[in-house]
Amino acid sequence: MSNPTMDLLVTALLDGDQAQAITATRNLCDAGVGHAQIILDGVETAMVQLDAKCTVEAFNLLEIMLAGRAVMGVMKELYPPGTRSPQTKGTVVLASLEGDIHDLGKNVLKMILIAKGYRVVDCGKDCPVEKLIDVSGQEGPLAIGVSGLLTSVIPQVRRLREKMTERRLGNISIMAGGATLKQASAESLNVDFVAETAFDGVSHLEYIAGGGNE
Repeated sequence: MSNPTMDLLVTALLDGDQAQAITATRNLCDAGVGHAQIILDGVETAMVQLDAKCTVEAFNLLEIMLAGRAVMGVMKELYPPGTRSPQTKGTVVLASLEGDIHDLGKNVLKMILIAKGYRVVDCGKDCPVEKLIDVSGQEGPLAIGVSGLLTSVIPQVRRLREKMTERRLGNISIMAGGATLKQASAESLNVDFVAETAFDGVSHLEYIAGGGNE
């Protein structure tokens, strides 16, 4: 059954209307809707539609920037800075790989992980594989999360495990996500896990961190 306020949130995000998106989020919270449902039914629904636009190149840069600002406004409303637990479950290194300048999904995952008590090292977007591996070698993370919206990053993802093994980092779990990567299997990408949603990624990390599923 459709929730008019949730529909309003999706529309506001797609329109890049941060103020309206935050208002809708507050109204949903006041109505007792959980954070996970707001992200899955609101934020991720909007992101899927944005991903589709990006895939067919039916967007302009300003539109994506405004939508991204609105998404991050909602995430900060749900997970305000400074409210997370000081305990650290482990370090996670995140990146959108070289050639891909889209990072909405990565940023959403980042904020959820921080709120869940993980330390996140963000390598940003358009990140070379070698930089990602160098940072991972320095940080010793529990896992690496790579996001991909464009098909051009798939060969890089497939080579990541081999390159990490060469650097004696083969024990680090590799997680993939994003519109393009989540259409592939973990086996075909040569990674440990493919996340359908941000919360799938969190559940995987909870499992390997020994905390069990949510």
